[in-house]
Amino acid sequence: MPIAGPNAILDPTGGAAAVAAPFALAPRRRDLAGARIGLLENTKQNAALLLDELGTLLVAEHGAAAVTLRRTKTAFALPASDELVAEYARECDVVVTGVGDCGSCSASAAADGVAFERAGLPAAVICSDAFVATADAMAALRGAPGYRYLTTPHPVAILTPDQVRERAAQLAADVAALLTGKTA
Repeated sequence: MPIAGPNAILDPTGGAAAVAAPFALAPRRRDLAGARIGLLENTKQNAALLLDELGTLLVAEHGAAAVTLRRTKTAFALPASDELVAEYARECDVVVTGVGDCGSCSASAAADGVAFERAGLPAAVICSDAFVATADAMAALRGAPGYRYLTTPHPVAILTPDQVRERAAQLAADVAALLTGKTA
């Protein structure tokens, strides 16, 4: 196998074949009242803080019961394992994941969202707006063309903690709407 040179364009989908199985979103809750929230962060700078802030806001402002599961992926560019998806499906009612702040982590976050949805768990994926093409490519590859996720201005990694909290406040209503199928 040839080694890619320094100017090679890398395929964030890994060159894998597309999934042919039909895709449907997981059934949505009427609202988040009493919902058990799962957070899956991907090790990217500020991802944990952004997701923690969103979890806090979903509890305080949208009636979720609590954040009941919070995990950190071992590799930001790899999709969540089947075991991890199953754990979230057992322990949570909805999941928020990301932050896709680069090409490979955006693709991976989209793959995670599709996997959670296939497992019956409504998911809100957050990617920075600079990487829509990679997230869309991975969603299509996973059999979910047009998969809806949220975007936030790029980059997230350089924000101060106060700016991250402000960004979470801007996203919270959209996250809740995506998890419930309503519009913000």
